[in-house]
Amino acid sequence: MRYTPDDILAFVRENDVRFVRLQFTDILGTIKNVAIPAAGLPRVLAEGCAFDGSSIEGFVRIEESDMLLRPDLDTFLIYPWRNQDGGQVARLICDVTTMDGEPFAGDPRTCLKQAVAEAANMGLTLDVGPELEFFLFHVDGNGRPTTHSHDTGGYFDLGPVDRGEDCRRDICHTLENMGFAVEGSHHEVAPAQHEIDFRHGEALVTADNVMTFKLVVKSVAQQHGLHATFMPKPVYDISGSGMHINLSLRRGEDNVFHDESDALGLSREAYSFMAGLLEHIEPMTLLLNPLVNSYKRLAGGYEAPVHIAWSAGNRSPLIRVPRSSGKNTRLELRSPDPACNPYLAFAACLRAGLDGMTRGLPAPAPVNENIFALSKSRRAKDGIARLPVSLQEAMRLYSASEFLPGVLGEHIFSKYLAAKKEEWRQYSSRVSAWELEQYLGRY
Repeated sequence: MRYTPDDILAFVRENDVRFVRLQFTDILGTIKNVAIPAAGLPRVLAEGCAFDGSSIEGFVRIEESDMLLRPDLDTFLIYPWRNQDGGQVARLICDVTTMDGEPFAGDPRTCLKQAVAEAANMGLTLDVGPELEFFLFHVDGNGRPTTHSHDTGGYFDLGPVDRGEDCRRDICHTLENMGFAVEGSHHEVAPAQHEIDFRHGEALVTADNVMTFKLVVKSVAQQHGLHATFMPKPVYDISGSGMHINLSLRRGEDNVFHDESDALGLSREAYSFMAGLLEHIEPMTLLLNPLVNSYKRLAGGYEAPVHIAWSAGNRSPLIRVPRSSGKNTRLELRSPDPACNPYLAFAACLRAGLDGMTRGLPAPAPVNENIFALSKSRRAKDGIARLPVSLQEAMRLYSASEFLPGVLGEHIFSKYLAAKKEEWRQYSSRVSAWELEQYLGRY
């Protein structure tokens, strides 16, 4: 929907909106906001909202701290769970600019907008359909999150075995009240694990929706006395949470990936887009799987894809071609997890695919066998490489990339890497519970 400032101001007056949250995202994918009273909204819509960028991860140094939030009017909506006697709370997603109004090089949303603009110059639009998984856990007596749950449900189970069913239903209702087209929800493979899918859309809108989705899930779970987490692998001996990304390109209303004359219904452009993803996936992994914990999910087993290959139908490779046709033809990238920054993840996927198309890269042969069941020597013989096994290896591949600095810009590229190096340093120096269990009594 296209809003004007007058539309928004009229809605605020007529619907007792008392506060407006100006929302943005740092380079690590953490949602941030500045709340303003409704009386200050006319000024913000006209001039933007100044804030101190030096306190935000990966933004700017303290000596260049002043930044502006510029609201995207089309992202205006009401938070249904904040509708109380004190009036309603709305939100606007913002782009970050310098004080003179220039796009800020460290803003992830601007990074995606630039990638989308590149595709638009080629007459193309990227549609994205994410599948986010999450866990619902109990909190302790102090309200702190735990990894405990009474839920013993499995894939597609329902109540009373699925103890999170009521919470999941309320999440879906809240999302629908906020304009989401929820396509399905279900219990996932692991106890306390859930998935809710919403309709695909253009890349920027979908990235905004991913951030809103996470906020809604956490907020509604809190109302149920639960903690929702998008941590990729919160419990070591059960399945982790992924965020499979379904990708398709349109030229106008035509799906560029579809070609009915091909055995799999894929066009030459689809194969080249896929080849671009496969070529760049190793350095991109730091963006798609951004945490130390992400690589516990990618350690093998529990169906998490770790091998760089593709197939139609087979779910063990990195990229799957779902059974579909016409406007629904798409590629499913299965390695990302829900801790990733969707703006940077989608920008990297789009630019990698466009690079493959521009260069006319051929896709390798598909691997239609269960890769998990293949021996290491067989995989080596077939040239099936593996994703990075740790954050440290992912950083090494990322830092050596000649492709990603052009995707992210030097500011985000370097600041993101610096943040990940610090994360690895802290992790490597910390004494874990496993070490104490293994070594304290033995040595």
